[in-house]
Amino acid sequence: MPKTMRAVEISEHGGPDKLRLTQRPVPVPDAGDVVIRLAYAGVNRPDALQRAGLYNPPPTASDLPGLEGAGEVVAVGAGVSGIAVGDSVCALLPGGGYAEYVVTPAAHCLPVPSGLGLREAACLPETFFTVWSNVFMRGGLRAGERFLVHGGSSGIGTTAIQLANVFGARVFATAGNAEKCAACEKLGAERAINYRDEDFVEVMRGEGGADLILDMVGGDYINRNIKSLAEDGRLVQIAFLQGFKTEVNMMPVMTRRLTLTGSTLRPQSDLAKARIAEDLCNKVWPLLESGRIAPVMDSEFALAEAEKAHERMESSAHIGKIVLKIDAT
Repeated sequence: MPKTMRAVEISEHGGPDKLRLTQRPVPVPDAGDVVIRLAYAGVNRPDALQRAGLYNPPPTASDLPGLEGAGEVVAVGAGVSGIAVGDSVCALLPGGGYAEYVVTPAAHCLPVPSGLGLREAACLPETFFTVWSNVFMRGGLRAGERFLVHGGSSGIGTTAIQLANVFGARVFATAGNAEKCAACEKLGAERAINYRDEDFVEVMRGEGGADLILDMVGGDYINRNIKSLAEDGRLVQIAFLQGFKTEVNMMPVMTRRLTLTGSTLRPQSDLAKARIAEDLCNKVWPLLESGRIAPVMDSEFALAEAEKAHERMESSAHIGKIVLKIDAT
């Protein structure tokens, strides 16, 4: 391996123009880690939040953005088993994905599903870890239940729609225009609600209420979500694009036996993430390999064009996932 690599760093907190191509030392693996020469890296909302100074990486993580990627294992640390140099993997990353090489725990790597390339595989980990752990492990979604996901055309949304549908739930989604609503319904949503024209509270009440809601909007959506839930319904919060503070009337939570919960993925322990990876490998990867579900791809940018990738994401014009193509030298 070379001593240095190309990487995109955050020069200072601010807008997309604060992303800067630079040279960094190639990371080395500690015990239990692997080093991956990345072919592609996924672009996610937390990357933009970190760039803006609103989502600091854990103290032991790289300061470079990038939480998922795919490529070839080029080095393994002590105690690693089941993964060898030369293996093609996709991986959940603690950070550092906007670079030619990255280090991550071996237990957070998954094989590239047969039938998918590295480009598609790079878009799986952050999104699938988040959806599986929140919708199924934490939210307990079951076949026949009514499931509402906000931001249905996002990477999280397109993944949640497909997984909920294939496991037998009735899926509803919100999106901001007719094109995005059509994409949601094509992926398996029974009803896509254009939030600019319709009130999702009234739609869900007309269906008997949602048994589970996955929300990344926050703000005034929190109380509207509570109104949208069926008795014994669950609200899982994973982000707050419109703010995390609101006044909540807890009486309906008590009288209708509602559950309000949520999580963030990055601060969880390595063991917790390894357990999610194992669950995905056993229950979801076969669905990817059979073609029953697939990542929805929006656009691709070169590593040096990370600024444009962030602009695309923050415009909210995308449908599905955005990737960076990384050519190691």
